[in-house]
Amino acid sequence: MYNQKTIYVIGDAKSPQNNPITKKYSQFFLALVIDVTSDEIVDSECSSTIQLTNQFVRSLFIGRKVDDDKVEEDIRKRYLGSSQKALIVAFYDAKNKYEQAKAALTK
Repeated sequence: MYNQKTIYVIGDAKSPQNNPITKKYSQFFLALVIDVTSDEIVDSECSSTIQLTNQFVRSLFIGRKVDDDKVEEDIRKRYLGSSQKALIVAFYDAKNKYEQAKAALTK
C-alpha cells in the first residue's frame, strides 16, 4: 500500500480530561505516513471517537508538506474540537520524530 520511500510516525499529546478521546485512549495520537523524497504527508489517522473527526483531520494533513508553516494556522482556524491543542502538539511531536528518522536515513 505504501512505497519504500515512506516513513510512519506517531505523535502523541495529552488531551483534555473531559474529552472522550482521553477516556478511551488516555492520550491523543496522530499517525502520519510521509514520503521521504518529497516530505509530503500521504496518509494520516488520529485517535478519535467519531469517524468524521478522523476524516476531517486527514483532510488537514494529506497532500501537504510536513514542514508547511500553515498547518498549525489551519488547525487553529478549522479544527474547533476540544482536542485542538492536543492535535497541534501531536503534529509537532510527529514532525520531530520524522525529522530525526529522516536524518538517520541520510547518514
